[in-house]
This record gives sequence, structure tokens and C-alpha cells, in this order.
Amino acid sequence: MTRILQVILLPVSLCYGVAMQVRNWLFDLHLLPSRTFDKPVISVGNLTFGGTGKTPHIEYLIRLLTPGMFVATLSRGYGRKSNGFILASKRSSVKYIGDEPLQFLKKFEAVKVAVDEKRSRGIQILLEKHPDLNVILLDDAFQHRYVKPGLSILLTDYHHPYSEDMILPSGTLREFSAGAGRADIIVVTKTPKIFSPITRRRIVEELKPNSHQHIYFSYIKYLDPTPVFDTLDFPFPAKLTNILMVTGIANDYPLREHLERMCSELVVMKFADHHVYTPKDLEEITRKYHDLPTQKKIIVTTEKDVMRLKTPELSAYLKNLPLFCVSMEIEFHGTDKENFDNEILRYVKKNQRNNRIP
Repeated sequence: MTRILQVILLPVSLCYGVAMQVRNWLFDLHLLPSRTFDKPVISVGNLTFGGTGKTPHIEYLIRLLTPGMFVATLSRGYGRKSNGFILASKRSSVKYIGDEPLQFLKKFEAVKVAVDEKRSRGIQILLEKHPDLNVILLDDAFQHRYVKPGLSILLTDYHHPYSEDMILPSGTLREFSAGAGRADIIVVTKTPKIFSPITRRRIVEELKPNSHQHIYFSYIKYLDPTPVFDTLDFPFPAKLTNILMVTGIANDYPLREHLERMCSELVVMKFADHHVYTPKDLEEITRKYHDLPTQKKIIVTTEKDVMRLKTPELSAYLKNLPLFCVSMEIEFHGTDKENFDNEILRYVKKNQRNNRIP
């Protein structure tokens, strides 16, 4: 967005920001209800619209807490064609629970995955169905103040921190940056793998955390590309000439940088975040792939996109193409991993009844 357009939209941004601030005051003054629960509830969210890495950080927490604990995730289920509470099962599809919950479901069999636009109701139903749950992870719930989590984790992008952003529509903030004060933990995501202490101190000074808040720094670890379809009979080239990157995510720049190091030329097809792919999209992807003037070429997408691409309606378009998925995991810098892990485990153990961890 150009600077001129930001200035033009500033009055709208101020009105929106004030409306959100009034809403926050109503919760702070207990004029709007905010429910707490006996079980540990951890919220992962952000101040901006998308792109900070909530999904891989939820997955990090799942790996940290399982198999010793019985874990559930609760999401709104963005983009789903259903309403109310749904407890995911093997028969669940992206249409009814959304792409991110479906990704959790397929990767973590022991975890209960649920969606509900009303998180308080969702938690209540989860606990009624599974009273032995040890911890519930709320995905993208920082602004959902009808639930007061026991531990609130706020994510912010290293390349676009909330301290440098503006309120919608001039920027991408959902509320004024002062809202960050509600968080217990702030994680600066998508940092470079090589990260200097000087840069770390500068960011901490810019974010101005409160005395009770701890700041940690994470980065993305990409795994080797894997074929999306088991039937794919395609030898992975030792040196790729072209990669066609197909994504429907908010921020694809880290993946772009990663794939550019794997090939001579990266060709990008970028769709909107949570884009619902159509046969017409798949025809265009196929045409784009075949137009690449080399035999050493593949198509690469993300795990989240696979959830929306690998459907009965669309799979026929892709089964004969070398479609690969690049998964990611989260790592923390230096002692941040130990400190972050310990803070999470301390909170859960302290607030857990009938804990199954020895």
C-alpha cells in the first residue's frame, strides 16, 4: 500500500481502532463476559491479519506437549462451509473444518481437533466430551476475548513487527499495538537463522515489553520436499532448473527465499490466503508447468495448500504432475528453546489436575 493511500485511509483506521479499543475496555471493565476454565488453555494469536506463523507454532506446542499429555486444538475454522461446534474425525474435509484444523488432524492422530466460532462454547463441549484433556490450544484467538486463556502467546513477524504497523485499513493491525500488553509471551517469528545479539536487543527495545512479558525469537526450518501423491513416479532432480511455486497463504516470502536456493529460476503463482482452488485454477497451474522450458522442473506448494488441493474434485488434475509439498517446523534461537519450553510446561503442570506427565 502506498504512503498516500495510507494517509487517505487514516480516518477510517482511527475509527476502527477506537471501536476496537472501546470493545477491549468493555472486557477490561467486565461489562462484557470473559470466561476462564479450570483446565490449562493456551492461546496463540497475533495483532495483524495472518502471516505470522500461527500454524507451525501450534504444531510446535503439540510436539512439546505430546505424547505425555492429552491435547486438543480449537480453531474458528476459517473458510469452512459449516457452523457451530465440530469435532473432527477421519471423515472430516477441508470444506467442513477448514485447512489448518485439517492439517492438525492429519499430522497428529492423538490430538483432538475441534472448530467452533464461539471458543467458549467450543471449550465447554470439548471438556464435556473429553474431561481428561490436559490442555487446550486456541488457534488465532488473541482478539477472542470471550475466553480468558491461562497463557497468551502473541506472534509478530520479524520483517513486519506490530510496532511498525498501522491499524486497518491503512495497515494490517486488528487493534492498536498497545493490545500486545495482554500477552504473557511474545514470539518474534521468521527471524534469520543467523541472528545477532545486537539485532535481538534492538527488537526488544522497539517492542517495549511489559515487565511480566517474556520475548522469544523463532525461525523456520524447512524439510525436504515430499510428493503429495504416493502414486507419483518421478525421480527428484539433483539440480532443478525451474520450480513452480503455488501458494494461497498470507506471506510466502520465506518459502520463496528457500526455494530460490534450490533452483535456477523460481516461477510464482500466488493466490489469496485460504484460497479455495477451482478446476480452472488447476488448469492454469498445469498450463504454467508445461510451459516451463525444461525437464528438470517440479511444482511446490505448502502443507496448508495441500489440504485445499488434495480433494476428490481436484486430485485428478494433479496426480500426473510432479507436485511436492515443503513442510516446515519451528526452531528457537539459543537458550530461547529451553526457556520457552520450560515456561509452557511450568504453566501446564501448575494448572493441571490429574496430570499424566510423571
